[in-house]
Amino acid sequence: MKYFGTDGFRGRANEELTAEHAFRIGRFLGCAASGGKGRVLIGKDTRRSSYMLEYALAAGVASSGADAYLLHVTTTASVSYLVRAEGFGFGVMISASHNPFEDNGIKLFSERGEKCTDDFLLRVEAYLDGEGELPLAVGGAIGRTVDYVAGRSRYVSYLLSLAGGSFRGFRVGLDCANGSASSLARAVFDALGAEVHAIGVSPDGCNINEGCGSTRPEALCALVRKDRLDLGFAFDGDADRCIAADGEGNVVDGDGILYLAARALKRRGEAETGVVLTPMSGLGLVRSLEREHIPCFRADVGDRFVAEEMARRGCLLGGEPSGHIIFRKFASTGDGILTALMVMEAVRKSKCPLSCLVEGLERFPRVERSVRVKQKRAVLESEDVRLAVKQAEERLAGGRVFVRPSGTEPLIRILAEGEDQTACEEAAALIVRAVEAEGGVCAGS
Repeated sequence: MKYFGTDGFRGRANEELTAEHAFRIGRFLGCAASGGKGRVLIGKDTRRSSYMLEYALAAGVASSGADAYLLHVTTTASVSYLVRAEGFGFGVMISASHNPFEDNGIKLFSERGEKCTDDFLLRVEAYLDGEGELPLAVGGAIGRTVDYVAGRSRYVSYLLSLAGGSFRGFRVGLDCANGSASSLARAVFDALGAEVHAIGVSPDGCNINEGCGSTRPEALCALVRKDRLDLGFAFDGDADRCIAADGEGNVVDGDGILYLAARALKRRGEAETGVVLTPMSGLGLVRSLEREHIPCFRADVGDRFVAEEMARRGCLLGGEPSGHIIFRKFASTGDGILTALMVMEAVRKSKCPLSCLVEGLERFPRVERSVRVKQKRAVLESEDVRLAVKQAEERLAGGRVFVRPSGTEPLIRILAEGEDQTACEEAAALIVRAVEAEGGVCAGS
């Protein structure tokens, strides 16, 4: 697709993604919704550009004859939940997730609270490119803009209802990435009785994800060690990801969370349908789950594809090492705060520290690299890059190589995993050099 990737329409604000784009998307959604439920729910993260895009979207929706309900700063998962629970025609989340503040994005949800299908997004893209005309509402048919902050309170109440008991006695660290979780996560943990130590809760419009959050868990780990906390959780900009830290300040990534959550499901007799992973999950997780007799299935990278595969197979759990975890019994998309609650529940019920719950997870050496490129598809189709991938695979006999275009940034992602760290580094370096020869610039891990 031209505009929409694996996680919405994303790009540099006012360059690749403009207020005009947002207005036209609002126009399209308003017309589609006015023929049905007539209401579009809009949430945003804390980026400065989110305000511009929010009002442009709302103007488009209202000018097409539907009502725009504004949640203001909230999480992606809250939009997904409220669209489904409150019967909205569509939901929109304005966020570029873990990207720097200069970027922004628009994610679209159907009335079921699920990411919109490719067929629908292609129709949106056609309208963005000037195909077709949509009628403007006039007179009393013009839509309204409704302040819907109360929706956030309903979402918080829903999260609280999922906790099986009090967290009193637990000392918990939260890194809210100066993003969406800043307004919600602490309220949830305070209400459940935890002693909360929070960082990344002072958004200024330009500091979202800056040196903090799920992509920079070092800040959370340092907080846990400094304040001698029991555990901690780091979220990304829109709080659909969660990375944990144990009481020693060690990172517990999405693979660790999937491992402990799958075992918790098994104890309740709910793991027989299996767990959906992506190629980014480690070989060690697959082997560890197989040892527990828990089936594993693979989906393409992206929580939308994980959710689709989970629905197809009837799985209750799926996710990615980045911290996108889906508990299908409770949500239809990744929810970082819900994930943190599920980890807390596992710790509370087992009466064991988080470190004990992930002890059985096998880990293999792995190297991840990102290379910034202008033309992702052209680079991946290069004969020299394909040859480098083949040579890397041969070097990692018994291991694996996975190379893919990022769905949210102008990057090629490279993963090399095997039994020897040096061999992984050499394999990854082979591919990095080949991509750099095509004009790429290494952006690190």
